[in-house]
Amino acid sequence: MKALLFTVYSLLFSLLTIHAQSYEHMYKKQPSNDSVTNSKAYNNYQNQKAYVDSADTSKIIGFAIMPLYKKQPESPLGNLMADCMKVYAEKIYSKSVDAAFVNFSGMRAYIPKGDITIGTVYKVMPYDNKIVLLSIQGNVFKQFLDHQASFGGWPCAGISMAIKDKQAANILISNQPLDEAKTYTIAVADYIAKGGNQCTMLKGLPQSDKNYLFRTALIDYITAFTKAGKPVTAAIENRIVYINE
Repeated sequence: MKALLFTVYSLLFSLLTIHAQSYEHMYKKQPSNDSVTNSKAYNNYQNQKAYVDSADTSKIIGFAIMPLYKKQPESPLGNLMADCMKVYAEKIYSKSVDAAFVNFSGMRAYIPKGDITIGTVYKVMPYDNKIVLLSIQGNVFKQFLDHQASFGGWPCAGISMAIKDKQAANILISNQPLDEAKTYTIAVADYIAKGGNQCTMLKGLPQSDKNYLFRTALIDYITAFTKAGKPVTAAIENRIVYINE
């Protein structure tokens, strides 16, 4: 009987010890033998197969240290996705991108705290939207930003602005005021570029499309955190604020 109790107590102690490990320990670059979660993530980022072709949606690709929620005018999930859009647009097209945008309604779920799987990303981004580049004149750009403001604001990167009376104000692109006579390069989903979400001002603009799925970029972006030995996180940075409301 004593031997049985000792075994039970030992097992409980082991489970509590593992549970108490900090995410820093779990996600140091070289996985420890006692970290099953970290080992899975570490092995998965070593695998260079295209995730969108994988049927294993339970595959762990990262770890979120807090819930990444969606909210307007700005949210951690929105900032994470917009940053991903800009980073991968520049990587795919080998050129500088002034700003990137993710339509708010296109984010269909949030990322809970804990392990992030391929399935998690599919829930967040279930559509086969591609990353495309648009060349946009400053005056049309302002119309696009006003349109976003009328919806309460969209996730963005490379830009900051305020929303006043449902219009864009105090617009800064790379810390410079919007020039309505200048031509900018922006990254958006192909759905938006084609006029989706009532973005009719974008239809017909010069466009580059390399047939690269935004979801693939998001999976690779999250995987890169793990490869660098880091958990996935994002913060509110006042990219968009409401004023006089």
